[in-house]
Amino acid sequence: MKKLDYLKWDEYFMGIALLSTQRSKDPSTNVGACIVSVDNRILSVGYNGMPTGCSDDEYPWEREGSDLETKYIYVCHAELNAILNYTGNGMKGSKLYVTLFPCNECAKAIIQTGIKEVIYMDDKYADTDPVIASKRMFTSAGVKYRQYNKLNKDVVLTL
Repeated sequence: MKKLDYLKWDEYFMGIALLSTQRSKDPSTNVGACIVSVDNRILSVGYNGMPTGCSDDEYPWEREGSDLETKYIYVCHAELNAILNYTGNGMKGSKLYVTLFPCNECAKAIIQTGIKEVIYMDDKYADTDPVIASKRMFTSAGVKYRQYNKLNKDVVLTL
């Protein structure tokens, strides 16, 4: 008889996105993303961090201050990093698993690459203009989005 308590696809891919958050050096918000093909193959992963070649120690991680003194204009979001890390021929019809609902800038990149579904864990900025705009664009472009339904199951990784 086969094992019955194996990870379902949503659990598996959200788990990869969650594991990716551990690469982020952001002291306040860690986000991970995993892009999956229509046949459930991982295409790419990403996390929020500074652009390649920009030292994590040289740029600010603060949340408040003038624009140039905060992380917001420097950090690449997890979704964008996952898109940029992809080296294949196309993402048409793929799914994006992400730990935080995408902002409007990431939503544009998601739509442009042909991703057709976004599965997100947290929507803590739901009432902000960037997220409202994301949802509006996703709806117009036919990109489905749904919140990840966590099963009451913990997966423990040991190193």
